[in-house]
Amino acid sequence: MPTFRPELNDEDQKWIKQQQLFFVASAPLTSSGRVNMSPKGYDSFRILSPKKVAYLDISGSGIETITHLNENGRLTFMFCAFEGAPKILRLWCKGSVHPNGSKKYQTLLPELFPDFADQGGVRSIIVGDILEISLSCGFGVPLYEFKEKRQVLLNYWGKKKPEQITEYWAEKNATSIDGIPSQLSQSTKSWLQTKLHIWRDSVGPLSMGLIAGSVITVAVMKSGAVSK
Repeated sequence: MPTFRPELNDEDQKWIKQQQLFFVASAPLTSSGRVNMSPKGYDSFRILSPKKVAYLDISGSGIETITHLNENGRLTFMFCAFEGAPKILRLWCKGSVHPNGSKKYQTLLPELFPDFADQGGVRSIIVGDILEISLSCGFGVPLYEFKEKRQVLLNYWGKKKPEQITEYWAEKNATSIDGIPSQLSQSTKSWLQTKLHIWRDSVGPLSMGLIAGSVITVAVMKSGAVSK
């Protein structure tokens, strides 16, 4: 039976800092959208307070977490004990995205991740305000021995020029797999697309059909009035 708490205690924080791997989960509002979970490594997780955490988002082929957070803010972290006593710790959060180049990003990067200040490919810093945490047994999680961190991703982006990274974001990270705009480009089009996606998911397909039908009906009536 899991136990629930409103924030991280000292023991939670100490244990989290010892972990080499964590998972990030998010989902779009629409029921047909795909739920995403991503594994994260490196020294990329920070505890800012018992109620606030953050992690460094390094570029990848997908951009699910960012698009979901921009749409609805729902974010879950999960840590598992692969060594020692079994344990699973989940953090349910309200997440926010601070993209590379934003004022908040420029403040947080040297403060939280100074070792990544010159690392290419860093896409954003994601902050989670903790709503609730849960602690469960993890008896079924297998035991693994940590060997080393993979350097492939950091080396890959370290060889890219800034303009190449920007081009990659535009080509590969413009939308989620469900078509939600990432807002990496702060254009009016991107902002409008995001608002339309949020509105579409909030009103639902039936309401949209009724609205579309009403618009068509009004248009037909106006057209008939003009022809008379």
